[in-house]
Amino acid sequence: MMTTFHLRICGEDDKQIRGLACECFYRIDELEQKLSRYFVGGDVSRINSMVAGETLHLSEECYDCLLVSMEACMHTGGLFDPTLGAKIEHQKSGSDGDAPRAVGQLVVHPDTAAITCEVPGKVIDLGGVGKGFALDQLALFLNDWNVEGALLSAGASTHLAMGKHPWPIDLAGDHDTKRLLLKDEALSASGTTIQGCHIVHPDESLGKLSALPTRIWSRSKSAAHADAWSTALMLMSSDEIGEAPSEEAMLSAVYVEGPGGFRSIEAT
Repeated sequence: MMTTFHLRICGEDDKQIRGLACECFYRIDELEQKLSRYFVGGDVSRINSMVAGETLHLSEECYDCLLVSMEACMHTGGLFDPTLGAKIEHQKSGSDGDAPRAVGQLVVHPDTAAITCEVPGKVIDLGGVGKGFALDQLALFLNDWNVEGALLSAGASTHLAMGKHPWPIDLAGDHDTKRLLLKDEALSASGTTIQGCHIVHPDESLGKLSALPTRIWSRSKSAAHADAWSTALMLMSSDEIGEAPSEEAMLSAVYVEGPGGFRSIEAT
């Protein structure tokens, strides 16, 4: 997932909190191996090496993350697409020429943790949802231990707050800062300031995009969906962004910095 995770866990038993934190970091390493396409022998690496007619049984975590990714793809109208690994690699490398076409067909089984390759060519990349998915998994684990509250962060871009008390989060824009109180929700940011124009559009006819927002934030009950939405929103027009928030689509709110300050769009 190529980021640093930070855990802030509330509780009075220091020994227990340290033990839970260690277990969380062990869990992150485990998820990295299962979800990263760069980990040779991991689930995603093996998916991307499948041949026509091959069926692969997956870990529960990879299977669940694929299902979340498919749901996010549907909610975002296809703007978030977990099968664009080849195009993403082409853009990140700065290669000349046209990006590889997103050909191929994979079928995720609806009733068992397995995937079948009908036509090879699709390259799975869960980078746009993996950090958030990992935070969701950590929250499930900590809830089982009845922790009082926690703020779980993947780098500076994705945060998940849990517990009865809200956590203050600052949105740092180019000209202003906005403070949010996050409670039992996730917040994810995407932009071009740090990583440049690294987001690719699933529409192959558009090629590389240049007129992307500098920074945008998405809020959701799920950190995985917040992650996916922050990517998809970067590819939307201002009007489309204004119509995007919907609880049904797992998007509670969007925040964009404009000339007049921060613009907040809440789900109706």
